[in-house]
Amino acid sequence: MKILLTLEKTANIFKLMGDKNRLTILCLLREKELCVCEIVDFLQTSQSNISQHMRKLKDGGLVKESKRGQWVHYSLTEEFEYFNELIDTLPADIKKDLDQLKPKCTC
Repeated sequence: MKILLTLEKTANIFKLMGDKNRLTILCLLREKELCVCEIVDFLQTSQSNISQHMRKLKDGGLVKESKRGQWVHYSLTEEFEYFNELIDTLPADIKKDLDQLKPKCTC
C-alpha cells in the first residue's frame, strides 16, 4: 500500500526528526522492535522523558506500540519507510551499540 505524504505532514516529520533523542530512537527502531525500558537504558534518561518522545513519534505516525503485560514495545510504521534513505546517510553506528545493550528490565 502506497502512503502519500503532504508537504505539511513531511515538514512535521522533519520537525520530529530534528530532536537528537527522537532521531536516535528512530534509528534504534529501524534495527528491531524495542521495549520502552531498552530505549531508556540506551539513552540513559528517564522513562517519563522517553514516554514523551514516544508519544510525539506515535502522534506523528512514525511509531506504533503494542502492550505485552506491563511493558510497551515500539516499532516503526510503514509511513517511516519514506525516510529510510535519509536515515541511511547518518554516521551513527547504532546497530553495534544496540547489540551491546543489556537492558535491566525483564520485558
